[in-house]
Amino acid sequence: MKIVLVHRHGPGQFVHLACHLANAGWQVSFLCEAMNVRLPGIRTIKQPVTQPPPTLPFSQYHQEVGLRAAKTLDTLVREEGPPDIVYGHIGWGSMMFARDVLPATPLVGYCEHYYHASGRDVGFDPDDQISLAKRTQLRLRNATQLATLDQLDAALSPTRWQKSGFPSAYHSRIGVCHDGIDTHRCRPNPQASFKLPDGQVLSADDHVITYVARDLEPYRGFPTFMRAAARYAHQNPDAIFLIAGGDGISYGQPRSDGKSWRDAMMDETNIDPSRIHFVGQIPHDQLIRMYQISSAHIYLTYPFVLSWSVLEAMACGAVVIASDTGPCHDIIRDRQNGLLTDFWDSDTLASKMEFCVKNRKDLGPLRDRARMTITSHFDLRSCLEKQTGLLERLIAGSR
Repeated sequence: MKIVLVHRHGPGQFVHLACHLANAGWQVSFLCEAMNVRLPGIRTIKQPVTQPPPTLPFSQYHQEVGLRAAKTLDTLVREEGPPDIVYGHIGWGSMMFARDVLPATPLVGYCEHYYHASGRDVGFDPDDQISLAKRTQLRLRNATQLATLDQLDAALSPTRWQKSGFPSAYHSRIGVCHDGIDTHRCRPNPQASFKLPDGQVLSADDHVITYVARDLEPYRGFPTFMRAAARYAHQNPDAIFLIAGGDGISYGQPRSDGKSWRDAMMDETNIDPSRIHFVGQIPHDQLIRMYQISSAHIYLTYPFVLSWSVLEAMACGAVVIASDTGPCHDIIRDRQNGLLTDFWDSDTLASKMEFCVKNRKDLGPLRDRARMTITSHFDLRSCLEKQTGLLERLIAGSR
């Protein structure tokens, strides 16, 4: 069977599914502006790049992305015939005109995040001032998703909370299935160690507090984490802080003074640089070792999309201290399989760091339940079976 996966920057959330289908004998093609990794047996079909705002208004930008994707897909269809199914991310307009190219082909959408002017990430910071221009911009971004949803045969959202953000009129069309966590690879290992750039080797015997984000920024609670780390470092001279992530901006806006959030928070907190280790964006196997040696793993997030990192940390048996926000409620039950804390309260977070370190030998049951949460609901094999089953049913129905 032939499937076209659509994502602006492949493979994105489809990496596991693409490899799974290719290994099962499907002909897998990625339609994208750029492919971030090379996947064996998977073809890349590149569409022309559209410059993002502020060069174009959001509505025009999404339309342009959609038109370029549609033209690229139309060329593929004329040369090779229609695929059996198309599955694509609906957030940037890439799937907006797919039905105009493929009137009879099943279309599936990946529903990651629906924007709201209040109650979710926008306006979560009490200092945010949400202007009329911002509200209209969000509505235009959502218009792209609504225009796409109207054409789809089915859609998937990775978590219940993320699905709940989409209009209720579409909920019957959106199923919930995560991309999947490789729980065989992400698993506890009491003998794990992590080597720092200076040669120091850390293990589970050390008092290691870990933090992971794509980029170190407010959306993932980095300022709160740093303030808590500075307080706890003062209380516990043995504490070591291990931080993975880049200095860019994945979500939100950069600082007005041009500083990275890492530099700004090091200046603000005056934490001893010898106690805190920034390892940047590291290979996945090193991330796993971080989770395996962690005394407490900190995951803070705005009411926004859930990160793979917290699920992988739980699969590794880490004690997760997570923000008491919507995305985390899908996975964390306070004091059962993790701890919840106020997103903004760095003092309470520092106290919970201390609790985890002092009681780490007694937290085995909590670690076990954290892993069980992931193996029961997010295991990669199970998620891939659900996704593949949906695709196969839609193809069979279309025939």
